[in-house]
Amino acid sequence: MQNVRIIEIKKSVFENNDKDADLLREELKAKGVFLLNLMSSPGSGKTTTLIQTINRLKEKLKIAVMEADIDSDVDAKKIKESTGIESIQLHTGGMCHLDAEMTRQGLDHLNLDKDLVILENVGNLVCPAEFDTGASKNCMILSVPEGHDKPLKYPLMFSICDLVLINKMDVAPYFDFDLEACKSYIKMRNPKAKILPICAKTGEGIDQFADWIIESVRLWKEGK
Repeated sequence: MQNVRIIEIKKSVFENNDKDADLLREELKAKGVFLLNLMSSPGSGKTTTLIQTINRLKEKLKIAVMEADIDSDVDAKKIKESTGIESIQLHTGGMCHLDAEMTRQGLDHLNLDKDLVILENVGNLVCPAEFDTGASKNCMILSVPEGHDKPLKYPLMFSICDLVLINKMDVAPYFDFDLEACKSYIKMRNPKAKILPICAKTGEGIDQFADWIIESVRLWKEGK
């Protein structure tokens, strides 16, 4: 059979979103608003981690939270009741992620006289990693019951994150979870990622997470 010459012409389907995200980052920078994008699987403990962290930060930073979900306002209510800070719910209309334009629409409904806005993205290890939200930093939570091999199965998610929180360390003795192997797999995907074991239930590691946020905001405002 005669060989056929194949020419691949590709244009990223994310090109427009990437441009929107860069523009949103510039606008937030001009307003002095640091946007943290927090991602994970459902049930990893994002909301509980946020409550613990915000209660340590709210006297030091002006904070607001955007809770993204396919439906319901459970998380936004929980954040507001537990921390007292401004919190809104974003319904994605069935979509499993937020992109830059959707993030912008949420920000339009916040008082942006803030140092920090935290976006709790839709619970999913695939779609949210593919769309730049315009965030200043990306953070994700991996919980112990999910297994230490998740960085091998979902490489993009771990490759885009500045910080990986390993949550539910209190139950590690009851699961076949190898912390050192997990750390090595994360570093395979992203050598620059910071890794922090935590337990949102007991508070283990939450002070360190809060310190990381404060330092990240400070360096960002200094242009570093």
